Amino acid sequence: MKTALLLIDIQNDYFPGGRMVLEGSTEASQKAGQALSLFRDKGFSLVHIQHLSTRPDAAFFIDGTDGVQFHINVRPVADEPVIRKHYPNAFRDTSLLEHLRSKHIEHVVIAGMMTHMCVDATTRAAFDHGFRCTVLHDACATRALAFNNVTVPATQVHAAFLAALGAVYAKVVGTDECCAGLG
Repeated sequence: MKTALLLIDIQNDYFPGGRMVLEGSTEASQKAGQALSLFRDKGFSLVHIQHLSTRPDAAFFIDGTDGVQFHINVRPVADEPVIRKHYPNAFRDTSLLEHLRSKHIEHVVIAGMMTHMCVDATTRAAFDHGFRCTVLHDACATRALAFNNVTVPATQVHAAFLAALGAVYAKVVGTDECCAGLG
């Protein structure tokens, strides 16, 4: 079964000094970098996905800023594919589906940011397009959310979304376990 790594929105605005800092972004990017190294070493397919905001009131991922650039831990090299998106779902209005199908990919390994937004939306879409999905829980990061005067800590947001994905949409594993299985 042909596998591809999808690295979603691991961009500078999500890191200390950025405009939307996530909890655990540095650690998650290191794990994503570990997966990226394995995929590069094995010659497996991979795709860097970059979010560019097009909303007039956008506070981050603004084209032309350093914040939109890929973090140093996962920066693309040479001719690695980069797909730019404007929505949480990396398949919406992009060439991602066509790219994966042209490579005969059946399984996607997903890492990135934010767990509750773009990782969730892309994983569900990948499943709906017929891909087998694996999410690397320690290579994803998110932030605290608030609803109805209740603040939900980032660790609970992360756990809740991964638990939901793991119920039907994806196998949710650590990077070490995934890399051992692929290596």
